Amino acid sequence: MTDKYMTTENPKYRPFPAVKMEKRSWPDRFVDRAPIWCSVDLRDGNQALAVPMSVEEKLEFFALLVKLGFKEIEIGFPSASQIEFDFTRRLIEENRIPDDVWVQVLVQSKEELIQRTFESLKGAPRAIVHLYNSTSPAQRRITFGIDKQGVVDIAVRGTRQIKDRVKMVPGTKIRFEYSPESFYATEVDFALEICEAVGEAWGYTAEEPIIFNLPSTVEMSTPNHYADMIEWFVTHQKHPERAIISLHTHNDRGTGVASTELGLMAGATRVEGTLFGNGERTGNLDVVTVALNLLTQGVDPKLDLQDLPAIRDVYERCTKLDVPVRWPYSGDLVFTAFSGSHQDAINKGLKDRQVHPDWPWEVPYLSIDPHDIGRNYRAIIRINSQSGKGGVAYVMEQEFGYVLPKAMHRDFGKIVNRVADERGEELPPQDILKLFKEEYLDLDQPLALQGVSKMAPTEKGVECIVRVKKGSEVHQIRGQGNGPIDAFVHGLIASEIVEPFEVISYAEHSLGHGAEAKAVAYFEIKSGSLIPTNNPQVADPKYRSPAGPAIFGAGSDTNIEIASLKAVLSALNRRVGNR
Repeated sequence: MTDKYMTTENPKYRPFPAVKMEKRSWPDRFVDRAPIWCSVDLRDGNQALAVPMSVEEKLEFFALLVKLGFKEIEIGFPSASQIEFDFTRRLIEENRIPDDVWVQVLVQSKEELIQRTFESLKGAPRAIVHLYNSTSPAQRRITFGIDKQGVVDIAVRGTRQIKDRVKMVPGTKIRFEYSPESFYATEVDFALEICEAVGEAWGYTAEEPIIFNLPSTVEMSTPNHYADMIEWFVTHQKHPERAIISLHTHNDRGTGVASTELGLMAGATRVEGTLFGNGERTGNLDVVTVALNLLTQGVDPKLDLQDLPAIRDVYERCTKLDVPVRWPYSGDLVFTAFSGSHQDAINKGLKDRQVHPDWPWEVPYLSIDPHDIGRNYRAIIRINSQSGKGGVAYVMEQEFGYVLPKAMHRDFGKIVNRVADERGEELPPQDILKLFKEEYLDLDQPLALQGVSKMAPTEKGVECIVRVKKGSEVHQIRGQGNGPIDAFVHGLIASEIVEPFEVISYAEHSLGHGAEAKAVAYFEIKSGSLIPTNNPQVADPKYRSPAGPAIFGAGSDTNIEIASLKAVLSALNRRVGNR
């Protein structure tokens, strides 16, 4: 590729010419406040759609932007088409524009287009008229065939024509915005020259500042170069108090968000972009990402993004576009962990959060609390063959209320991973619950509980008589012990219907609330141990068996004692199955 595209004598691609900065200060700054946000979804975003939004869809989208808190919204290019003009008029005539919202309209430096633009604005409470013209060397040479002065003349002429027509809308408060289009590719000193010429023609003041919008119409280099250009422009203005510096980044190099954040560090205070980055080529700035990036740094973004799924729903329905599954904050899989180590860390982090709810957010692998943007924890951990024991346990607890003992996590996790691997796909929560029931709760072969005839305290502890079915026969299990379970275990061993085993661990918890609540019990057993009992037969060597692995069982019932008996039999049945 190097030989084909580049030679020493005539390189096809050249490095971006850096701005000469004796001292740059932006790297040491932090963004500690939200910028002025301007949504361009209805213009830049809409023009990039294969099927542009209908008027009704644009009305719905406009209402969404107002609800989110945008105070400046570029609604279109009313002189470019009848649809754009009609949409502007409908917003005005139907009183859809709140008193504190500025609608922004785009226009080129052509007199007939400026005239038409002001016709569309009659009756609007307040509006920003956004003028632009191309300024880069390539545009000057290739597209227009004019020199620098010719570009300045176009911009100044358009500015004066707009100023002259303000009288056409006497009831409308007008602000002015100017964009040297392709600012990134323009000599920064010339960009400043043309902006200040426009400012003088407009008559900008500190009380009525102009908006200088400095777009990276096409990304040309790394974000630090863009930040250098912004800082140079800001620090070399004759009248910095008379201008609001605005950013309008694109994503050609995949760094639109970074360029905006560094541009704000460099001195800009206003940002134009679209909700999820929709725009020409690779897209405009993603406003949602920058706003939520601010939130994760403790800065109020001044936009209401507490119901991101609902925002995304309107966006996808109106634009006919899908938010990618891995898109920052809003994608389906953003708050999802398949990796076992990630799942375990998230699970522990969320439990730590419950203990310390007032501490700063610090959950591994989650930069933001999903609840803060309307996302649900249930989507954080999803299970496939790469998942770990912690993820499976998390799903069981969060989705269904089963609090598996820690020692049991690996046991059930292996089962889930095996099934996911066999299927070659992700396992939804309901399938995981089904596996749990099949493997533990509903396992009644070869042993099944038939009922309890007696469970009563005695001088030595507890005496039990429990009916257990093995195959086609029902056995009366009689035993004594320190408690109901101890008595049942001793009785099973003495009955000779099972091989000896030892109870390693036991846990229980309630499931649900009120009259519908159930108890869940978990047992861990191990074969090959000698079980102490009052029955002298237990000393016989035949009651010993080779040591085996730990086996888990689980049982559920409205009665905790019954649930525990079922859990013991579940573990014994699984021992037979494992063998």
